[in-house]
Amino acid sequence: MSATALLRLILFLFVLLLIDLYAWRGISTALSGMAFGFQRVLRILYWTVSIGVLVMIVYGASQMNELHASQNRAFMYTVIGIFFLLLLPKVIIVLFHGLEDLVELLRRGWDKLAPGTTASADPGRIRFISQVGLALAAIPFTGVLYGLTRGWRYFKLAHVPVKVRNLPKAFDGFRVVQISDMHLGSFGNSTDVVQHGIDLINAQKPDLILFTGDLVNNFADEVEPWLDTIAGLQATNGKYSILGNHDYGDYSRWESETAKRANLERLMEHHRTMGFRLLRDEHVPIEKDGESFSLIGVQNWGTRFQQYGDLAKAVAGTDPGKFRLLMSHDPTHWDAQVRATGIDLMLAGHTHGAQFGITVNGHTYSPAQWIYEQWAGLYEKDGLQLYVNRGFGFIGFPGRVGMPPEITVLTLECA
Repeated sequence: MSATALLRLILFLFVLLLIDLYAWRGISTALSGMAFGFQRVLRILYWTVSIGVLVMIVYGASQMNELHASQNRAFMYTVIGIFFLLLLPKVIIVLFHGLEDLVELLRRGWDKLAPGTTASADPGRIRFISQVGLALAAIPFTGVLYGLTRGWRYFKLAHVPVKVRNLPKAFDGFRVVQISDMHLGSFGNSTDVVQHGIDLINAQKPDLILFTGDLVNNFADEVEPWLDTIAGLQATNGKYSILGNHDYGDYSRWESETAKRANLERLMEHHRTMGFRLLRDEHVPIEKDGESFSLIGVQNWGTRFQQYGDLAKAVAGTDPGKFRLLMSHDPTHWDAQVRATGIDLMLAGHTHGAQFGITVNGHTYSPAQWIYEQWAGLYEKDGLQLYVNRGFGFIGFPGRVGMPPEITVLTLECA
């Protein structure tokens, strides 16, 4: 570990320790009326778990390269899951206890300025605010616990009618199923979840299946347990795919560039084994009843991530007067380059909807919207459209909270 990385780790641990100390202060204040024995047991339990998490973080950081090389995701996912499960409730407790401290400070200041004007029945702290914070902390705890255990298992079928210009009449009602960000290395032994997703896709009787990148986390062999399962996907007009930022192996250390290239070649062969035509800066005609449209696929291109794609090469030879559908993994590509080409519809993924979200009055809010202008769902500008899929799998945080995995069924309609 470099000196800079070590310094960042120490700073990170120091901040976490401050949160732990202040959160415990809020908990002990909220429960100050409880029996001493109960408080003692709770204190021992709290600090045992909190220090245990810090130790796990230190161990994970020190062994990061070894864990990554051995593809040991179970340990890191466990640490990340427990970290979020406990951190978010602590943040709620810290916020409310801080508010209580502020109220108490103002009360004492007012007492000094105008003695005897405030109620003195309870000279101690105003415990009510900390108690509210402790009660509300159960909400993120329950939500994250659900997301870790169940939230990533249940797919949302998003049925999206899309009116598009220049669509040949033969394709009116054409059903395109989009999947994205499978991250198969994250599923471990959960074969039932992947199989359930495949069964749901086939049940939609798609005309076309499009996969918009990130089949794996880093390594080609992550997909190998699922080759036969995914090969079972069926579509009348074929299955097509592109690469996402994780598929190139850029986030791993390789013994040589040759080994890295061999990994990518192996991954591309897996696409063929599963029956997908992998599009790398190229286009193909999709034909039906004597009519056709252009399906275009580019390699990863994003404003913050790798820019391997060559859009000009991919669209060369397509007819801008006819319907064109583009697969590009990163939605930032749309504003940066794609809209200038006049492509009618682009399909993307990449964001996962941050794997966190909350829906209020039919509107979903997510941390992803702080990073991406287009992060989930259908967008339209000047008659051109973009759909961003929320992803099939997960990475990093081993779950989904209020942001279920998505299978998108786009029904093309003549505008």
